[in-house]
Amino acid sequence: MNSDKEANQETCELPIHTRDGEFLAQYSKKGLCGLSFPSRNSRNGDPLRDAPIQAQIRRWHEETTHALENALAGQPVREFPPLDLSAGTDFQQRVWKILKSIRCGKTLSYGQVADEIGDRKAVRAVGRACGANPIPVLIPCHRVLASKQKIGGFSGGLDWKRKLLAREGVLLLD
Repeated sequence: MNSDKEANQETCELPIHTRDGEFLAQYSKKGLCGLSFPSRNSRNGDPLRDAPIQAQIRRWHEETTHALENALAGQPVREFPPLDLSAGTDFQQRVWKILKSIRCGKTLSYGQVADEIGDRKAVRAVGRACGANPIPVLIPCHRVLASKQKIGGFSGGLDWKRKLLAREGVLLLD
């Protein structure tokens, strides 16, 4: 049969309305597997009311919403829904684990993350893993900077990176 259709049925996308716009959370059977920044294509309605949602996903969505609100306010996120990072390679998952450990208001350079995974030469690969992070903000790839506190890149755009870091009290050298 149609495996793409079956794969789409295995995930659930739900919006999260914030003062910064509407994020889109994606859930698999294992947990939160994606988070997208607001776009101009905002959807209307409340899918939690409009469609039957599994109770487990409803709980995860509430946890995700609370965690995202804290992160967007520059506050530490203490509780996460289950995270499904199974789409990432082993290397990406190692990088994402380190990113998740970077405390609110702190930063690491791409080189420091490479050192943490034990491969100093993997600086560019660390950057690619940050760019492939499926759950930005909650897995704080915005806290990874180029050398000497320079901003570097960000999948959500540099304006988002600056905004998130400023909310956490991080001073940047542009």
